Formats: sequence, structure tokens, C-alpha cells
Amino acid sequence: MSEQTIAAISSAVGEAGIGIVRMSGDQSLDIAKRIYRNYKKNTVDNFENKKMTYGYIYDQDEMIDEVLLAYMQGPKTYTREDMVEIYCHGGFIAVKKILNLLLKEGARIAERGEFTKRAFLNGRLDLSQAEAVIDLIDAKTDKAYEASLLQLKGSVASKVKDIKTKMLDLLARVEYSINFMEDFEDDLPIEPVYEKSDVIIEDLDALINSANKGRIIKEGIKTAIIGKPNVGKSSLLNALVQDNRAIVTDVAGTTRDTIEESIDLGGISINIIDTAGIRDTEDLVESIGVEKSRKIAEEADLIIAIFDVSKDFDQEDKEIMELIKNRKSIILLNKNDLSKLMDKNIIYDNFENNMIIETSILKEEGIKELENSIIDLFLDGDIKVSNTTLITNLRHRDLLVKARDNIATAIKSSKKGYPLDAIEIDLRNAYNQLSEITGETIEEDVLDKIFNDFCIGK
Repeated sequence: MSEQTIAAISSAVGEAGIGIVRMSGDQSLDIAKRIYRNYKKNTVDNFENKKMTYGYIYDQDEMIDEVLLAYMQGPKTYTREDMVEIYCHGGFIAVKKILNLLLKEGARIAERGEFTKRAFLNGRLDLSQAEAVIDLIDAKTDKAYEASLLQLKGSVASKVKDIKTKMLDLLARVEYSINFMEDFEDDLPIEPVYEKSDVIIEDLDALINSANKGRIIKEGIKTAIIGKPNVGKSSLLNALVQDNRAIVTDVAGTTRDTIEESIDLGGISINIIDTAGIRDTEDLVESIGVEKSRKIAEEADLIIAIFDVSKDFDQEDKEIMELIKNRKSIILLNKNDLSKLMDKNIIYDNFENNMIIETSILKEEGIKELENSIIDLFLDGDIKVSNTTLITNLRHRDLLVKARDNIATAIKSSKKGYPLDAIEIDLRNAYNQLSEITGETIEEDVLDKIFNDFCIGK
């Protein structure tokens, strides 16, 4: 990898106090020597490893910028190659001029995620840790950041390694029987194979079952607020985000399109979508909004359905009830501070297993209970991440499921009397699928796709 020296801007583009341009590869030090001059404006022959020096970047006789430069000697660097990082003035011009100078001196522009890709290919990170880097950068909440940091430390890799060790023991037992035993059942008991497989499947199930919590922590909870016009949907959005994000009036049908906002609820991102009031309408624009509301409700992880108890239960309320049946939902009986005309037992009788909260959104009564109910519903009230291995990556989950299915198929085939060679293939496939998580076996196109999600400069 280090035959080519790569360079990129690693800081965000735009106005800033400091910009960072970095290089990695065998030519990094030589290029630095050619373009850098110290505070006395003299060229420098040697840079002390991992020591930041103050000076200037020059393009021949033209000074480009006043900088701090750090040289890091491989293999004890992020990429395990020689690296140089230049800390210049932020903004658009300085970083661009320095990057162009590095390219002119022999570096090439880095591809997306190429610094981290080199860290993986050079053995500093396994693939699950490399993927955690992008999750760390993309984290929107403390809990998402904490989960990514644990994976960067190797929590997923450690669990997978433990399971693979058990898999090797299982494979060795089966392969020994194929190569050295004529009659497996008589000469080498099959029961220990079943017992070891059951243990491995339990380990895999534990990781797979953590994926739902992991997805929520990483991506948040897509939450749709639905109800008839003027039941308090926009008021609820404003109360949750603590801002007048949505227009609130007494005119029915004020919200004609969706309004989306995110809140950090105890470290979990709640992605809230305020939808148009669901009702029959001849207004073309409003009817499009109503149809969009139905679609969003179908796709949401959670529906918050609001009913106005100050009005009689009607056909539109019934339609909303049908829309949320068999869906993960929390029901709000709103305007509890007004005279009540709705028979609330209609709601309670039809949704015995749902969380039902009586609220006055206008007075912010029931908001805290709603927030606590969301955490209880999705995370059983537990949003702790520390010292917990969570599967937050869909690729990891899919490979774990495939590995589990292959082991289950192998055991099922064994009990049906299939040849050991066929059973060994399923077990070997499971082992290889686990290896794909950490990148010990991985297709090049899959690898390219993973790192294509990174930003240039990381």
C-alpha cells in the first residue's frame, strides 16, 4: 500500500480556525522536507518523530501558509505507514493550496476512507473496528458514540473471535471423523457435536438479538405523530423539540406536508415526523398530505396516535384506530383539561396492551411520561451501553444470521443421516461468514463498498 503516498484534507470544508492536511506513505517525509521551512525559514533535513514543529509551507520561493507540522514514523501510526499532518489556517484557500502542493510533489489524492482502509490492510484495525470509525464520525447522540467507541476498541471482534474458537473446535471434530473414522457414530460420539453447536447458536442468538437495540441506538427511532386535524400533533412536536417548529392554529388542516425533527432522548435519537391530519378532504393539496401521512405511519418504528377527548368519537377516529392496530404505538388522549365528550373506554377496550397516556399537550402534561414510555417500549427502560456488545451494523447482523442458519442446517442434516462431508460444508460456511465480519475473508467489491461510505481524509 505504501508504494503510493496519499494526501487529503481531513478537516471539514469551510470557515474554521484550523485546517488539517495529511499524507500517508513512503514519500511523506521526503515531500515534507521539500515544502517545509522552520521558523527561521530554513529547510529541515530531519524531523523528530511525533513532535510538532512550527514553521512555513513554501512552494519554491512562495510562502503558502504559517503552519504546525507533525511527522509520525511508521509502523506506530494510524495507517502503520509514515504519516505527515499539516495544521494550517482554516478556510477554503490555505488547505486547498497545501493539498495541491502535496499532489504536485508526488502524492496522489486519497480515495474515500483510504487512510482507514490502509489501517485495516496493514493490520492495525480489523474490519469491524474500521467500520466503527465511520459510525463514530456519524454518531448523533452520546449513546451512538459510546456504542461505536466500544466497537472501535474491539468489542464485536472479541465476541466473534470467541465464537470462531468454538467453531474451530467443532470443525476439527467433524473433520477428524471424515479423515480418520469409518463410522462416526460408533467411533466418535455425535452428541458432543450437538452440544457444542447449541452453545455456539446461543452465543450467536445473543448477538443477533442485540441488533434491534443496536439499530435504535445507532439510527434512532422513526416516530410518526398521527391523528385528525387539530388534535394537537403540531403542538406535541413543538413540546418535544422545545421550539415552535410547527405552525399551530385553530384552522383544521394547517399541516399539509410532513415536518421532521430529531430530539436526543436520554442519548437516543428520536426522529419525529409530524404528519398532516388524517381526514376525508376534497382539497387536493391536503389530500396528498393525508396519503403521505398513511405511508409514513406504515414505515414508522413507532406511531404516536393522538385522540381529542373534547370531541365525540367519530368515523375518522375509527379509521386511525384501524391504522395503528398491530403496530408499535403509544396513544395519547389529549385535551384532558377541557370538557370531555369522547367515551375513553372505546380506546381502552380496543388497546388493552398499548400504552395509553391522558395528556394536555397545551399545558405540557404527560410529555415526560410519553418520553419515558418510548424508552420503556424500545429498550425496556435500559439505555446503558457501557461494557455491552451491541450489533449496530446491518452487515454484521446479516452475517451472524447466515452463520447461525448454516450451523442449524448442519445439525439438522446430521440428524437426518446426511454424509459428514455435506455437514462440514455448512459448518465451514458459517466459520467463513464470521470471518467476513472482521475482514479475515472478504470480497474486494464488498470492501470497496464499505470504505466508499467514508469521507475523503479519513
